[in-house]
Amino acid sequence: MKKNLFQGVAILPIAFALAITTGCATTEQSQPQVQTATTAESAVVSTPVAEKKVKKNLPTVAILATGGTIAGTGAEGKSTNYKPGQLNVEALAQAAKLQDVAKVHGEQICNINSDDITSEIWLQIANRINKLAKDPAISGFVITHGTDTLDETAYFLNLALKTDKPVVVTGSMRPATAISADGPLNLHQSVALASNPAAKGKGVMAVISDRIYGARDVRKISTFNVNAFSSGDYGSMGYVIDDNVLFYSQPVKKHTVNTEFNVSNLKTLPKVAVLYFNVDTDGSVIDYYAQKGYKGIVIAGAGSGEYSVSWKEAIARHPEMIVVRSTRVGTGYVAASDDYDIANVLRCDDLQPQKAAVLLRLALTKTSKKAEIQKIFDKY
Repeated sequence: MKKNLFQGVAILPIAFALAITTGCATTEQSQPQVQTATTAESAVVSTPVAEKKVKKNLPTVAILATGGTIAGTGAEGKSTNYKPGQLNVEALAQAAKLQDVAKVHGEQICNINSDDITSEIWLQIANRINKLAKDPAISGFVITHGTDTLDETAYFLNLALKTDKPVVVTGSMRPATAISADGPLNLHQSVALASNPAAKGKGVMAVISDRIYGARDVRKISTFNVNAFSSGDYGSMGYVIDDNVLFYSQPVKKHTVNTEFNVSNLKTLPKVAVLYFNVDTDGSVIDYYAQKGYKGIVIAGAGSGEYSVSWKEAIARHPEMIVVRSTRVGTGYVAASDDYDIANVLRCDDLQPQKAAVLLRLALTKTSKKAEIQKIFDKY
């Protein structure tokens, strides 16, 4: 037996085939030194299969790794003050004990803190999944990701992917070296979900701590608890218990193959900022983003997406910029208002501010007309 970097986990000889492809959309300087299974970029290494350990006719799941806490390491046993993005996809898959769940195809998209995720990486992931999804041998997909921006990536993929195969985003709240690291179980359950036929056609999902969440509504609600995610008023879609998938609800908003968005020829997305309104904040912050060339802003407003006269006046100075009213309140619907929904201002429905920004960025690839963008927000 050989020692694994995951606290308290020893790895048996690998009983599944694991192909590792490395690549990243970020600069070389931004990449930490990681443990890799390859000696050159884009090389593919297959780990020998111990045939007596492998179940026959297992589905194949592609794992696309991006870094985050799930790939992080730090002081032995500690759950804080660690470095994310230190372990590669092979190490993650080994610790998750997937040999009885699925055959795994692993790719290292990048290995970074999720606060450094960019729209270029989103596009890279989406286009890679759209390409791999054409392979009938692949049953589903799992993206390992830092939890800070996991909800944004999940919602982008929910709108941009063109496959009905299961796609699951997961991460962890504790690094791999912590006592009771949650990454291996989250990844194991995510692969179980992605390989399950019942998950087909339900859009992009997230799996954290036994629960299945829909990409549109999932949001992070704790800075430290392993059960750190919620879907607000709507609850989870179901559970993964060991390898068993239990669904109790499913999304009703359009997603994946039923959206109008095509990102195959995009290199980046229009710039959109989220501005948080609070008492006495000067409306000139809106002028700043307009001058920086942002095509739209989302306002995390007070109550039902409201803000001061100073902000209204600043918005009026920039009729070319789409403004979406959202709310800093954790749950609820942004109601229509004759006082606010004027000129270039529209409503986000019930999307969280960061989700509204994702949808606005994609909407702006289709149109810059307020009425048409409002219809997009009403639809998704």
